[in-house]
Amino acid sequence: MNRKQQLAMLITAINLAVLLLFPPYDYVALARDGVATFSGFHFYFSAHENLVLNKNFLNLEIIVVLINASIALLVSRTLSGKSVAIGGNRNQRYLLAAVSFNLIIMLLFPPFENSLAITKATIPSLEGFFFVFGDNSHRQIVAPILYLEIALILINGALLWLMLKDRTQVEKSAAELQELARKVNLVRKP
Repeated sequence: MNRKQQLAMLITAINLAVLLLFPPYDYVALARDGVATFSGFHFYFSAHENLVLNKNFLNLEIIVVLINASIALLVSRTLSGKSVAIGGNRNQRYLLAAVSFNLIIMLLFPPFENSLAITKATIPSLEGFFFVFGDNSHRQIVAPILYLEIALILINGALLWLMLKDRTQVEKSAAELQELARKVNLVRKP
């Protein structure tokens, strides 16, 4: 593991520690028939009256941090002392940065629904995308839409990754590779 990867792992560990120390909570009010609304991020070891841990949003936060850590590890890997991009393609590295940025923005502006519109329907209602650190005391995060957003960002990123693959490299057959190895004296002739 090189220095950049160690730094990426340190940043990931710090991010995970902060996420677990200040997880997202929902406020459950009896006046609203026990409907949970997003309360914000609170210190885990403090007293939480009428607050319930929002496990869906916490799981999504952890997933996004781990995906971004994986991207950072892949982009900063080295091979034989040389820095190497995964596919050797600069556009693919830019794509990875864009995917990481989109995932972070998605968590900063999650989809919310108004607490008055919350029903037990299969398809949730959507009020809009609001800043997660704003006043969302009358809103609830719509986890199914958030899961769909993550899936679509990752699927689109993977498809674009394949589209941006460097096509200048020609695939060689096993016989061609053996002949090339013989030429550079890596393999002895039988």
